[in-house]
Order: sequence, then structure tokens, then C-alpha cells
Amino acid sequence: MSTGNQTYLTEFILLGLSSDQHTQVVLFAVFLVVYLLTVLGNLLIMVLLHFDSRLHTPMYFFLKNLSFVDLCFSTVIVPQMLFHLVAVRKSISFTRCSAQMFFFLVVGCTESSLLAVMSYDRYIAVCKPLHYSTLMNQRICVQLVLASWTCGALVSVVDTSFTLCLPYRGQNIINHYFCEPPALLKLASEETYRADMAIFAMGVLILLGPVSLILFSYWNVISTVVWMRTGEGRLKVFSTCGSHLIVVILIYGSTIFTYMQPNTKKKSKWDKMVSVFYSVITSMLNPFIYSLRNKDVKEAFKKVFGR
Repeated sequence: MSTGNQTYLTEFILLGLSSDQHTQVVLFAVFLVVYLLTVLGNLLIMVLLHFDSRLHTPMYFFLKNLSFVDLCFSTVIVPQMLFHLVAVRKSISFTRCSAQMFFFLVVGCTESSLLAVMSYDRYIAVCKPLHYSTLMNQRICVQLVLASWTCGALVSVVDTSFTLCLPYRGQNIINHYFCEPPALLKLASEETYRADMAIFAMGVLILLGPVSLILFSYWNVISTVVWMRTGEGRLKVFSTCGSHLIVVILIYGSTIFTYMQPNTKKKSKWDKMVSVFYSVITSMLNPFIYSLRNKDVKEAFKKVFGR
């Protein structure tokens, strides 16, 4: 590979999370366990929701799709990370880097949209229960999931196009553990203002847009719950919505920190830690958050595996 001033790069070197060999071995073991838990946890949720007919409702249909998205999200990032933790030369071709960035953005943005859809579902269920079966029938649920994937694909196409259209010459060392636009833009050989603005605009669309819908939905949910006469009804609503809110705070808090701040040429260790949180950890935590706090899921587990 030539890194001259006039030659485009054909590969990048990922510095990863640490340069210490002992630390890399420890990180490999930790992230291998995290990935296995992510795969098993999300597959378990999908199997339970598929085989228990009592859970064939819109809320659990969206939860099953969220588990699938989490599974894809983690698979796009972690296997490559694990390989680089034990590899001597931590290189990735320009093509593979571009593909990883594209699919990471697709599943990440889809998850953002899907969380907003799930909050809308809770809003309809709590605030408009008499119209729930009409407003959230099977056809509409499928359309909402397809719309989430469409939004993810569109945002990914825009972000990836603006990032990859820039020339990359000379410096090929990415101070990160995977390829994402903010990390790659730091290596561009030309001004990145247009790309920064495009990514920021997409961030407003796919992050702040869904957040606004989530805030609207839960403001109305809380207002409705306050006027409920029975404490049991309030507890059930807060239990169901609480799990979703925890996931929303974990994912949106970390992604907004990364994508809604000005681009700088330096990436601190805190930026990497935040990236680890939203790209690896949350996909593992989601099945536990929903299963441990959800009575229906726990009963489905006992039904399928109780014997």
C-alpha cells in the first residue's frame, strides 16, 4: 500500500482500545463473553416471542425486531474487534471498512427509529386503548418496522456517501476500534465541513426526531397514568414503559454524545468508551432489561424451558 500524497489509501490501521498486549488479551476475553451473551440473549428473546402465542402482540412484535437489530448491530462490530485484539497487524481494507461503516449505520439508525416506534405503541396502548387494535394492527406494525429499516438505510447512504467521497491520502491510522464516520473524517485530506454538516443533519433527523416522538409519547403516558384509579394499573404501565425508557436513555445518551458534537482531530479515551457502550454493551443489556423486568417474558421462559 502506498501512502504518498497523491495515492489514495487502500487500507487502514485500527489502533483499537489498547496497545498493551496483556490488556488486549483481557479485552478479548471480556468482549468474547459479551458477544456470546448478546447472541444468546437476543436469540432467546426471539425464540420465546415466536413460540409463545400469548406474546403475539404489537409490543412484543417490536421487541422481537429490536432483538434482531441488536444481534445484527453487535455482529457488525464485535467479531472484527475480537480479531484485531489477537492479530499482529490490525489492518482493514478500505472496502471492508466502508462496508462495516455502512451496515453499522443501517442497524444503528434502524434501532433509533424502532425505539421511537415502540414508544408510540405504548402511547396508543395507554392513552387510546379503545382504538389500539385498529391503530396497531398487524399490517401497520409491519409497515412501521419497514419504515424504520428504510430510515436507517437512507441515513446510512447519506452519511457513508459524504464520508467516502472525501480523499484519503497519507495518514491511514484510525484511532478507534471500528470504522465510523467521526473517526474516519479525521483522516480526510481535504476540508470536511460539508460532510460534518451532512452527518450532523442526519443526526438531527435520526436522533432528535425520534427523541421528540418519545418525549411526546411518554409525556402523554405519564399524564394518563397519573389519573389512573388503581395502583395495580399504574404499576403495570410503569413496569412495561420503564424497561423501554432505560434502553432509550442508554442508547440515545451515548449516540447523541458521539454524533451531535463538533468534529475534532483528536479522539479521547472517553469517546472510545462511549462508543463501546452504544455499539457493544447496550446490545447485551437489552435482553436482560426486558426479560428481568417483564412478567410475560419470564412466564414464557418458564413455559418453554420450565420442564
